[in-house]
Amino acid sequence: MNIIAWIILGVIAGAIAKAIYPGRQGGGILATMVLGMVGALIGGTLVTLLETGRLQFTAATLSIPGIIVAIIGAIIAIFLWGLFTGRTSY
Repeated sequence: MNIIAWIILGVIAGAIAKAIYPGRQGGGILATMVLGMVGALIGGTLVTLLETGRLQFTAATLSIPGIIVAIIGAIIAIFLWGLFTGRTSY
């Protein structure tokens, strides 16, 4: 996937994940974009693991199922970030 598609997917998935996840998360548009890109990687890897049974790093694509997978991955990334930093989201 080219860089423009990654940026678009990152903004869409990161913004929706931040809206869905309860509490307040900091960060601006760049943090949201990175969150969405990380979410696409996490979600794509999890879907590949469930489909094939192998752990292979794969990113979600810029499609409706890809966006859904990226949103789920971004929500997981928000949760993990909160665990690592020790911050609460309220």
